[in-house]
Amino acid sequence: MSPDLNSLPGADSTPTPPPPINSTRGTSNGNSHYFSNGHHGGQQEKRPNILYVMADQLAAPLLKMYNPNSQIRTPNLDALAARSVQFDSAYCPSPLCGPSRMSMITGQLPMKIGAFDNAAQISSDIPTYAHYLRLKGYHTVLAGKMHFVGDQLHGYETRLTSDIYPGDFGWVPNWEEPETRLEWYHNASSILQAGTCVRSNQLDYDEEVMYRSKQFLYDYVREEEGGRRPFALTVSLTHPHDPYTIEEKYWDLYEGVDIDLPQVVIPQEDQDPHSKRLLKVCDLWDNPFSDEQIKRARRAYYGAVSYVDDCLGQLLALLKQLKLDEDTIVIFSGDHGDMLGERGLWYKMSYFESSVRVPLLVSHPRQFEPRRVSQNVSTLDILPTMCDLVGTKPWPLLPMDGRSLLPHLEGRSEEGHDEVFAEYTGEGTVRPLMMIRRGRWKYVTCPADGSQLYDLVADPLELRDLVKEGVVRTDGEIREVFEGFEREARAKWDFEGITKEVLHSQRKRRLVWGALTKGRFESWDYDPIDDGREKYIRSHIPLDDLERRARYPAVDEFGRETGSRIVTDQAGSHGQ
Repeated sequence: MSPDLNSLPGADSTPTPPPPINSTRGTSNGNSHYFSNGHHGGQQEKRPNILYVMADQLAAPLLKMYNPNSQIRTPNLDALAARSVQFDSAYCPSPLCGPSRMSMITGQLPMKIGAFDNAAQISSDIPTYAHYLRLKGYHTVLAGKMHFVGDQLHGYETRLTSDIYPGDFGWVPNWEEPETRLEWYHNASSILQAGTCVRSNQLDYDEEVMYRSKQFLYDYVREEEGGRRPFALTVSLTHPHDPYTIEEKYWDLYEGVDIDLPQVVIPQEDQDPHSKRLLKVCDLWDNPFSDEQIKRARRAYYGAVSYVDDCLGQLLALLKQLKLDEDTIVIFSGDHGDMLGERGLWYKMSYFESSVRVPLLVSHPRQFEPRRVSQNVSTLDILPTMCDLVGTKPWPLLPMDGRSLLPHLEGRSEEGHDEVFAEYTGEGTVRPLMMIRRGRWKYVTCPADGSQLYDLVADPLELRDLVKEGVVRTDGEIREVFEGFEREARAKWDFEGITKEVLHSQRKRRLVWGALTKGRFESWDYDPIDDGREKYIRSHIPLDDLERRARYPAVDEFGRETGSRIVTDQAGSHGQ
């Protein structure tokens, strides 16, 4: 496993980056110097903390903040949306966990960085937002899932938990045997067995993620105030990812609710070629579900979304309790969505809205007035946006596909972009499957399947493929739009070259994985440091440090709060 070079000694002696092309513009409400590059008026300026909360497989079209008819209860998310810049048309760069996340953290599309599938390893020399924030003096921290293979840090200085999924080559697809279902593929069991549980692997995981995230914040405020750095904490939960099961507390939230059935039903024989393959890959072909089975699966998913909402609420409440809320930018998003029975499809891996559209909120009311943004944006844009938020820029001579959301955040959407590219080479396809989303149009193309074109303003449920229906032949204006997309796709993507590269990568990784499973197995999975000798009250820990840990907020001799300032001995440490 490649080391994270920025975690090695001497990381502070980083070379100075080239000058940025453009300096960060001031914000629209008068706090233009809050995100300064360093000093202003002779004094060090305070930089905001960042809390980035990610959900897994959370479909934006199902959430109340995007869909007033939603049955899902998300009071904390709705309240956050009300004080955020809310992006109504945000997309992931690939509808699969690993490639989407690798693109999100690097700001580069999957094909550029080799993020072909959930067992693909990206190089340790590709900068991530964690590297850029770390160069600006941030303590970059990860709690939860990120789907790294090999290198488990990629710029994060501290990782609080292991990952829930393997960090190795065990999940490599095989395009050369497309009819073979591999044992780790999705299957029908999540729907057939949907319901309540007392405990699950995923609950074990997210409870640990939440505990360690909250403990990090508790520890942070008890550090010496003058010496602590701003933090960039990424909290990545695995819910509401299938299997569709949740504890009774959240299942019971939907007692008596007549769970909606999917809006769109497409007979198997009428599905597009990629959807047909997905039905077979996920063992759903000729495996119909009753209305009751569909409702139970959707109800469990609803409960899992409410669980995520509860976790978000705990984190936001803690920020407020610790008096960090006004100085912390909160970002909320996800890696991809879930079809949840729409069109007969489940899980992700397609470019239909419930699979590829994600929530995206940026909240910092002292900087950005709450508003809604209708333009098409991507989670690829998070890296350059974070750079702008802390007063830096991505290095101009390095590749970057993402574009800063700052114009949208500042209410200058006429200057912002309205365009998304996405790439998919995981299971369920046999050739590169690409998407362009621009303005009202969604264009999807794959050499094995042909092309699709949807007008999402006229047809938000994606019922009319204008290619399949022949409209691109009979309507001159739409034909011009379609042919423009076709030319752009051929110019942007070398489909034959990408296919060769994917097949080559799959063959290498299958061979290496086969060898690594023979004899003694050496895991690449991350093992978080949890040294009990360095916690609580220990004889070798300086009393000043113990005093800061003893009680928060600190108090004076009469019990009056002094924040993080220690002005007198705190009970429980001094003299012990």
